Amino acid sequence: MRWGTYFAVLASVLSVGLALGVSMPLVSLRLEGWGYGGFAIGVMAAMPAIGVLLGASLASRLAGWVGVPSAMRLCLWGGALSIALVAVLPSYALWLALRLLIGMSLTVVFILGESWINQLVVEQWRGRLVALYGSSYALSQLAGPLVLGFLGSEDDFGFWAATGLLLVAPLLLLGRGGAPSTEACSVTFRDLFAFCRRLPVIAWAIALFAAFEAMILTLLPVYVLQQGFTAEVALFMVSTVVVGDAVLQLPIGALADRMSRQALFSGCAVSLLGSSLAIPLLLHTPAVWPLWVLFGASAGGLFTLSLILIGERYRDDALVRANAHVAQLWGIGCLLGPLLAGAGSQWVSGHALLFLMAAGAAGLVLLTRRPGAFEPASA
Repeated sequence: MRWGTYFAVLASVLSVGLALGVSMPLVSLRLEGWGYGGFAIGVMAAMPAIGVLLGASLASRLAGWVGVPSAMRLCLWGGALSIALVAVLPSYALWLALRLLIGMSLTVVFILGESWINQLVVEQWRGRLVALYGSSYALSQLAGPLVLGFLGSEDDFGFWAATGLLLVAPLLLLGRGGAPSTEACSVTFRDLFAFCRRLPVIAWAIALFAAFEAMILTLLPVYVLQQGFTAEVALFMVSTVVVGDAVLQLPIGALADRMSRQALFSGCAVSLLGSSLAIPLLLHTPAVWPLWVLFGASAGGLFTLSLILIGERYRDDALVRANAHVAQLWGIGCLLGPLLAGAGSQWVSGHALLFLMAAGAAGLVLLTRRPGAFEPASA
């Protein structure tokens, strides 16, 4: 196994997580300071999701033209340029377009990075090494709000820090091999529908985790502020959620190499349902802090286990296509989650974010209880 390449790809994706962890909460806090409501902030949060859908259809084609490493480098630099323009063009309308470009470029990085890692790892270590990827990414997002808290949200230092990270990251991929081979072709929504029919539980889990991540980084800080907490506490609560995601992914990955991955998957779904319902009841008590940890860990476990299960089944072009479908589902979840939660928090209930996660987790629990839920169905 190419350990140097594994850690280089890991570090490049980690830089994306850190850049997003710094810039996404800063955008939401800036819009909150400008007087925008929950729905407008939700629309802004949803724009990268549209970019994800566009990027997912282009990733395989771009990688087929220039190769996986070169495609990742080009898109990392494209993301750096987009975030830099966010810093110098403080306009809501322009930010919508730039967030769309950020979503497109960084989606290609995720698709190809996840495919590269799943192609490299050996089966007996797949759970641990894919979990290390998930844990590292979560830690990079955790560091993002902490770095933002250190830099301050009043100035644009957070945007420039994110830009610098994405400028340096592509250099780590120079001279690396072992990437999956792929054909230059687009991935359509018809292909996505066939993937969802084959693996509906995994498809639902990915979309649910995408909604979770988009809402945590964008709407959770606003939700906590609206519940009477300070901006500093809001950022620490976001960080606590990501701590839960990061800390428990490695144990989950280790267990996935030793016991039923399906049982772990079902346990994460039940835990996400329970924590989503309990947090509004205990928000102003000390008990909410371990609940935030469980909330993040259970959601992150669903995504990590989904990647592990995909890695069991696909290689090379099929693996890239499968991860493109992951990105498409990610885009759908990122698009619908913030829009529904933003509208719900403004017009229905202040706790809409958590109630939406509870509903999604309940649906996933029901899917896992179907006979043969984890067996691929015929397309």
